[in-house]
Amino acid sequence: MLNTLILTLIFGIALLFVTKNLKTIKSLSLFISSFSLILSTLLLINFDKNLYCFQDVVTYKLDSEFLNFSYSFGLDGISITFLFLSCLLIFSCILFIWNDAKFKEYALNLFLIELFLVIIFSVLDLFLFYIFFEAILIPMYLIIGVWGSRERKIRAVYLFFFYTLCGSLLMLIGIIYIYNLLGTLNFEYLISYNFSKTEQFFLWFAFFLSFASKIPMFPFHIWLPEAHVEAPTVGSVLLAGILLKLGVYGFIRFSLMLYPLASLYFSPLIYMLSIIGVVYASLTALRQTDLKRIIAYSSVAHMNLVTLGIFSFNILGLEGSILQSISHGFVSGGLFLLIGVLYDRYHTRYVYYYGGLVHFMPIYSIIFLILTMANIALPGTSNFIGEFLLLIGIYKENVLTAIIGCLGVILGGGYSLWLYNRIIFGNVKFSYTLLFSDINYREFTIMFPLVFFVIVVGISPNMFLSYLHLNSNFIQLVV
Repeated sequence: MLNTLILTLIFGIALLFVTKNLKTIKSLSLFISSFSLILSTLLLINFDKNLYCFQDVVTYKLDSEFLNFSYSFGLDGISITFLFLSCLLIFSCILFIWNDAKFKEYALNLFLIELFLVIIFSVLDLFLFYIFFEAILIPMYLIIGVWGSRERKIRAVYLFFFYTLCGSLLMLIGIIYIYNLLGTLNFEYLISYNFSKTEQFFLWFAFFLSFASKIPMFPFHIWLPEAHVEAPTVGSVLLAGILLKLGVYGFIRFSLMLYPLASLYFSPLIYMLSIIGVVYASLTALRQTDLKRIIAYSSVAHMNLVTLGIFSFNILGLEGSILQSISHGFVSGGLFLLIGVLYDRYHTRYVYYYGGLVHFMPIYSIIFLILTMANIALPGTSNFIGEFLLLIGIYKENVLTAIIGCLGVILGGGYSLWLYNRIIFGNVKFSYTLLFSDINYREFTIMFPLVFFVIVVGISPNMFLSYLHLNSNFIQLVV
């Protein structure tokens, strides 16, 4: 099924590229996104939770006089959950841009991003991981730089490209060093090799800059609010929902598993940067007036909490950080889609112009309330389970760091509830909002699966945690 998923996306992109009729393009895009989501769901259902080794392994070999390579793809409990999240968000984005005038261009970039994400989360070769880890910048560059909403989009896309690309240059040097040392970049072989202490320190730092700028950790976060504000809605959804998780995946897959001694040695640095990022981003979100910028700084705060859980070096913190990453994809992706719904109707994102939406958008208000409660980690929502586990995990490792991390949760309640109160309740701004209606069937279809998983995972977290137990035990054993 993994092979089918990759080939479906490749042939789908090729068909979309040559198709001219808009109706055919829309039908084909809906089929590709739906079929990809179904395949990822089947992969999730058929995954053997009692087996640690990589499953659904696909190997591509080419032996000839000029070329000789062999690349393997496979899924474990961590990558299968991120892959499912990617396919779900792409499906939601395809539905969201349904009435856009440039549907074909959007769809091509979205499916290209989905293809790269599927490869990133399944490839078992370090060089191929790096290639697609960087290649995903190209379609995101186009989405922000070409279809961004304001004149500052060029500055935003340069910041995005500069931070994420330059942060990965040391990673490339590290990959070249590993290849010269071992003659292979196969991940399953690298796990069994013990790098020296000096090698681990150099390689860990080389990989750290790349992953930290993707998450993004403080002080590498400058590009994210700018990119969110200037990007179209689907760009913001993909940035917050899944692209930030590439750094999380990289830290777990490579930094912890390949360089455990260096991870322990540099953990105080991670704690310091993360708690500064949590508090700074939460306080900054309180003073913003742009709806997207508020959610963007909220994402920075939540993702810095995730890094605390990753480097807690225990099962609770690690599983909590992964679950929080998945939940953040549902919640932040849903919030950006809701802001996109408002922007499509009123063509502004400034908080000042909104008020009293509950009077004529009741269904919208209910969905916004559920996602807001999830954003502040209310018990019964998926964010609560993730944050609770990762904070317990970091508490077992460092009490002071856990206490400061909890301050970010408290501040999160402040800016989230204040935002909801300002735009949903209060006086109706007649000159701006009186003429428009509640969400339609298409928008409800987009939001329903995200809200569904937020509630169901909050009630039954084993839906995703059961996939992580064996992998988390193995990583803790390695560290």
